[in-house]
Amino acid sequence: MNDKPVLHNIRILDFSWVLAGPYATRILADFGAEVIKVQPLIPEADDIFARGYYNTWNHNKRGITLNMNEAQGVALARKLVGISDAVVENFAPRVMANWGLDYDNIRQIKPDIIMLSMSVMGNSGPWRDYAGFGPGVQAFSGMTHLSSYPGEPPSGLGHSYADHIAGLYAALALLSALEYRHNTGEGQYIDVSQVEAMVSLLGDAFLEYGLTGKPPEPAGNRSANAAPHGVYRCRGKDRWCAIAVFSDRQWLNFKKAIGNPAWAEDGKWATVPGRLENTEELDMMVEEWTSQHTAEEVMALLQAQGVAAGVVQNAGDIASDQQLRARGFFIELEHPELGKTVSDGNPIRLSRTPASYHRAAPTAGQDNDYVYGELLDISESELTELRRQGVI
Repeated sequence: MNDKPVLHNIRILDFSWVLAGPYATRILADFGAEVIKVQPLIPEADDIFARGYYNTWNHNKRGITLNMNEAQGVALARKLVGISDAVVENFAPRVMANWGLDYDNIRQIKPDIIMLSMSVMGNSGPWRDYAGFGPGVQAFSGMTHLSSYPGEPPSGLGHSYADHIAGLYAALALLSALEYRHNTGEGQYIDVSQVEAMVSLLGDAFLEYGLTGKPPEPAGNRSANAAPHGVYRCRGKDRWCAIAVFSDRQWLNFKKAIGNPAWAEDGKWATVPGRLENTEELDMMVEEWTSQHTAEEVMALLQAQGVAAGVVQNAGDIASDQQLRARGFFIELEHPELGKTVSDGNPIRLSRTPASYHRAAPTAGQDNDYVYGELLDISESELTELRRQGVI
């Protein structure tokens, strides 16, 4: 394919860390953006899990080491701003300002620069300086409260879902700002609140509160509009299948899939209201059937009749998932320290300019010579002195 990557002429200076910011810039790097990841001289963690985690969110990027606690380090960062299209960070708002790299300052260096900040609370308001990670963001957003069972303590999502959501919003926002600059020649500041990104997913909860005046309570796996609706135990150790039946037509198909047993012909199951009124009994009868079959069998039988059903997959299931493998979702990259690495690919498929994967995450300072030597034209003797002084 001769088409250049769609973002091949975009350079992003990436100060972000952990997951939310790196996920946003990884999406753009997959489509050809030159992402220069700024790394501290001393890694935050150096165990095999931390390196694997770092590699997952930072493939396709270049990496430099830079000591931002030194005035010379900040001066180098300012030079890098001058040759970049965008700056990305996900610190608390005070951090970039303390370095003199807030938007008002960096646009003095490059007037059309785009800056993307994605803090926990956003860059304004009384809680702007609050810090946190995905689980805290989910708690603030109300998602953790709703992710539990009635009468039970909040259980949460068990995964930093908020980081991914914020990263997706951020990537979309940055692409929009790049398009705006293409049309007008003007850069701008993008302020993404990770909490607001998660709150935006709870529209139904706001609607319910607006109509009833009461905050919605957690419902576990239950639904106010469907029955059976839940996760049902299947044959085997810790194997489950999710099932959702929303209409009476789907109920007829469900009965057919499970062999039209005598119990299913009782009139109380014939309508959605009847099934909802007797949900607990219905769930017991459904699970009596599912427990006789593997989760994969349950899904296949129900899907064959047009009933929504899906195996509750664990990491092992996903790694061997034939659908994901058939679509080339998993990518293998050779890392100089970790060897062959396997991670998720980009789910976005462009027919002419698809995502490409050409390098694993950079090791510490892997691209110092290219970035400082070639892009900033710093001589080898100057680089040697900067290394000696602990600046790069």
